[in-house]
Amino acid sequence: MKTLEQIAAELQGYDPHALPADTVGAFLERLVQPLAQTETVSLAQALDRVLARDVLSPMDVPPHDNAAMDGYALRGADLRPAEPTRLRVLGACYAGQQGWGAPVPPGACVRIMTGAVMPAGCDTVVPVEFVADGGDGTITVPAGVVRPGDHRRLRGEDLAAGRPALHAGQRLGPAALGLLASLGLPEVTVTRRARVAYFSTGDEVLSLGEPWRPGAIYDSNRHTLTALLRRLGVEVLDLGVVRDDPAALEAALRQAAAQADAVVTSGGVSMGEADHTKAVMRRLGDVVFWRIAMRPGRPMAVGQLEGQGRATLLFGLPGNPVAAMVTFLMFVRPALLRLMGAQAAAPIPLRARSAEPMRKKPGRTEYQRGIVTRAADGSLQVRTTGQQGSGVLRSMVEANGLIVLHHDQGDVAPGDEVDVLMFEGLI
Repeated sequence: MKTLEQIAAELQGYDPHALPADTVGAFLERLVQPLAQTETVSLAQALDRVLARDVLSPMDVPPHDNAAMDGYALRGADLRPAEPTRLRVLGACYAGQQGWGAPVPPGACVRIMTGAVMPAGCDTVVPVEFVADGGDGTITVPAGVVRPGDHRRLRGEDLAAGRPALHAGQRLGPAALGLLASLGLPEVTVTRRARVAYFSTGDEVLSLGEPWRPGAIYDSNRHTLTALLRRLGVEVLDLGVVRDDPAALEAALRQAAAQADAVVTSGGVSMGEADHTKAVMRRLGDVVFWRIAMRPGRPMAVGQLEGQGRATLLFGLPGNPVAAMVTFLMFVRPALLRLMGAQAAAPIPLRARSAEPMRKKPGRTEYQRGIVTRAADGSLQVRTTGQQGSGVLRSMVEANGLIVLHHDQGDVAPGDEVDVLMFEGLI
């Protein structure tokens, strides 16, 4: 890994005290290097894992010319362009059979089912609903309902043997697993799971089961962030709550660096927080403390801790619940995907019309919690969840996406289009 000074030197206009959100992403892309270790797993264990190397198709897909619809396989040259075509039916061909025997002669056809091997000599399928059955072993194909080559799938048109079926860096979803199964591949080589340690910091933070006391809060970050980590498919090492004590913080960070590829913490990185938190982080590695031009989530620590002869990534997130979630989603999640070898593109935002005015100062990126609905005219519209404070966790529950008001953007009027990053996808 490069040092943080080397990375910062590559970025023009880098200022850790007023860092644009886009610069954070560029910085992390240079900092994080993918894991080199791989493992081979069964398809049943491969969901959401990251492919370690290209998968070459061991066969043509489809493995033979076949019918794309139920109907009749025929010779395209037999079709008459301006009048009906009458053909003699030789028999039927079903999916799963090796195919029809002898080549089909001119003036004849074969009843065929979807997926069945195309008979030799045939290059076209006319759907069954278009033909008229003569009742005497013949059918009539009306003029113009089918053209030569229609409704036939060619051998190898999806995948040719020896060509990449899937590429390294792809995160394996349901469709990719189905594709691997269709090639007869029972297992796949993936990058090993990243190990990520997490702990919350603060004397005021209570774990579930502890009695409440005045001035204390229950630890929500531990549960939201570990859940977000599990959604990524990483191995989570939960270190609980660490008090604002230098020795305890150092012990937790040393344990995390020795056991994990990355460490995520929440709390202790804001301006005015206990100085020993930052001092301990600096002492154990190469760490920078940012003030990002964003809302919520301005403070963030990023660095590398020394752990058993290797560098362990550190992400110190703000303590406020919404700020912790937003900085995780915008910065830590893509960094961890990169760590796991994923070639993940940035999520594509929806465009929706604002249903209300939104105040916004240029010079920072804002992530407001939004609710996207469909208007009466069918267009998408979005409104905020109301109060947008960084401690209002309810706003993340009610929202179905983040309204992204970009760095140079100003106030938003009702009817203006804005970008929205949706929380949930279809697959």
